[in-house]
Amino acid sequence: MAESACLVCAGRSVETFLDLGSTALANKFPSAEDLSRPEPRFPLRVGFCHGCGHVQLVERVPPAAMFTDYLYVSSASDTLRAHFDDLAATLTARHGLADGGLVIDIGCNDASLLCCFRDRGARTLGVDPAENLAEFSRDTGIERYRGFFGADTAGEITDRWGRAALVTATNTFPHIPDLSGFVAGLDAVLAPGGAFVLEAHYLVDLLDQVAFDTVYHEHVSYWALDPMMRLFEDHGMEVVRAERLPIHHGQLRATVMRRGEGEVDRSVDDVLAVEKQFGIDRVDTWRTFAERVGGLKAEVMDCLSGLKADGRRLAGYGAPAKGSTLLEYFGVGPGTLDFIADRSPLKQGRYTPGSHIPIVAPARLLEDPSPDHVLLLAWNFEEEILAQQAEFRRRGGRFILPVPEVRIV
Repeated sequence: MAESACLVCAGRSVETFLDLGSTALANKFPSAEDLSRPEPRFPLRVGFCHGCGHVQLVERVPPAAMFTDYLYVSSASDTLRAHFDDLAATLTARHGLADGGLVIDIGCNDASLLCCFRDRGARTLGVDPAENLAEFSRDTGIERYRGFFGADTAGEITDRWGRAALVTATNTFPHIPDLSGFVAGLDAVLAPGGAFVLEAHYLVDLLDQVAFDTVYHEHVSYWALDPMMRLFEDHGMEVVRAERLPIHHGQLRATVMRRGEGEVDRSVDDVLAVEKQFGIDRVDTWRTFAERVGGLKAEVMDCLSGLKADGRRLAGYGAPAKGSTLLEYFGVGPGTLDFIADRSPLKQGRYTPGSHIPIVAPARLLEDPSPDHVLLLAWNFEEEILAQQAEFRRRGGRFILPVPEVRIV
């Protein structure tokens, strides 16, 4: 574990405001054999930098411990696949990529996004350290550089593939501990006039929806636009466009270019105004947020314990990393939920990190004895999952939504 200076400004005045205890790594799903061995646990605390307002983890786990064997795949979500197709269409038109411009996707995962760019005429390259995901890129024919992206690897990438018209990072930017090295790498791989487009969970939406389960060890940063602008400006780049997105119940898409290579859109000021309105640059806002998280825990546990007392059978749906945080912080285990259903074959047959609830295929929801209520851990895909599980609901099954407040549907 490393406890260090602010990731953006290098200041030492980072105040802890939320302590979620000591938890297992959220995407390390143990097998039955693994359960007999000690499971590594690490402090999970979130802090606010008084110097620049950046919200970040106080202690950080080395990336190699989290990303070389990775069980999350983007293609497991229909919603995310549709989002990637729309993103590729928008950026191909905006940045003129259809004539074979190179797109590099950092944290490419199973290459779902790059396939959408390739189908529109772009050249593509994926960058990802996960050894177990390499087969996905091979199956799609997408070229892949296996490793972490930064100043030390950018030269090798440009030597082999050239400079990029566009670099993307969807749900990857919050994972980066060495931000200076990352931005230096961007400067090295971007062609003149090239753009970097990132998507990340947006701090305003995290606050507004009490989405504390977005916090886990992979996410070392929780991004607002203001500290993000400071980071890029310190390295000769600037945010030229900022867009709020509904995906994952609230993300920020930022377009970044070298200073002077693009015109700054008015959307940047619009998003900054929203941040001022929510007061995310004040530590008192985050102290209050922590109190709301404690209240939500009590509300959810009262609901679950009441249903159990009434003899209801309970299960969970979705085994995302965010679910690992929620289960551990709330103290929910196999004594409360009989199992968790998830569409990903990579997770089925394994157990949730820390809480050790068995993960099964969604078909189990319709088998006898069927659960009466299902805790929806992947609540950010509520609409998609409720549609997929229409038969379970038709038979009388109910879903419990735990965030931002308890709802039973």
